[in-house]
Amino acid sequence: MAAKRKRGALAAGKAKRARSAPSAERSPPPQEHPVPPQEYRIPPPVSQGKWKNKERVLIFSSRGINFRTRHLMQDLRTLMPHSKADTKMDRKDQLFVINEVCEMKNCNKCIFFEAKKKQDLYMWLSNVPQGPSAKFLVQNVHTLAELKMTGNCLRGSRPLLSFDPIFDQEPHYALLKELFIQMFGTPRYHPKSQPFVDHVFTFTVTDERIWFRNYQIIEEDASLVEIGPRFVLNLIKIFQGSFGGPTLYENPHYQSPNMHRRLIRLSVAAKFREKQQVKEVQKVKKKGTKVLVEEDPTEVVFETPAEEKPVEIQLVKPESKPIVKDKKKLRKIQRKKQKKLFRTEG
Repeated sequence: MAAKRKRGALAAGKAKRARSAPSAERSPPPQEHPVPPQEYRIPPPVSQGKWKNKERVLIFSSRGINFRTRHLMQDLRTLMPHSKADTKMDRKDQLFVINEVCEMKNCNKCIFFEAKKKQDLYMWLSNVPQGPSAKFLVQNVHTLAELKMTGNCLRGSRPLLSFDPIFDQEPHYALLKELFIQMFGTPRYHPKSQPFVDHVFTFTVTDERIWFRNYQIIEEDASLVEIGPRFVLNLIKIFQGSFGGPTLYENPHYQSPNMHRRLIRLSVAAKFREKQQVKEVQKVKKKGTKVLVEEDPTEVVFETPAEEKPVEIQLVKPESKPIVKDKKKLRKIQRKKQKKLFRTEG
């Protein structure tokens, strides 16, 4: 039985081989309509482009900042995928140490938040290590969590930068515009960025200050919804070097927070001093000699003598009224008195 099975298996194998041989010898049927090869080509993804603009921005701060500054710094890091973080810098260190920190972090731009007196916030924008650098006073800070705006954007998307027309008219604003473009503009083909443009950074000059806003692009008709954060930059100085050097521009309209607080105190003191002077003048007027006015003889014409009423002397002691708490008893007593009076009269 085993031999028969082997013979049958061999025969089946031969038959299978014999059947498969002619099929291999057959040539494929000719195609009547050949498909062009271009239709099957898939375009490469956008992210495979070369990352040429390797801008890296270091965002960190000094010690002594408050919670609002810390949240603002975190919001800027989330909006800028090409940014890096670092630990807080000691306030005793000099500012030129930041150039070495940026070199260790492999960053060529820096945004440094400097806190003073736990209430004043300054921002440094610097091109490391050659310069230039600019120092701003940050005012009216509102963070993402604080605003609760309805806008939203994709994390890591590339923003559009919108500038006021005055940035092309003044030379110091033109320099600041180039700084803002290099820092806030996400490089193309950055590994952490997304190939989408769905929000706008606006820089507007009003009241000698730069107003920063972040808007979401909802539709193609340029309808915008604010996302946040928002803050105002008051320019102080522009330096030739990184965190120092010769001064290229100084804002004549800038007023330091200390001077502003001093003027407020002086105005309050002036108001208090003015009130005290008014009180002293009133006291002097009261203490001064009173001027006697002569009597007018015609005033007697309008005086009418009062009627003299005869004086009545009561010889009989008035009856004492009984003190009764109950009203019913009081009424009974009054009725009894009336009855007695009627009897005496009768």
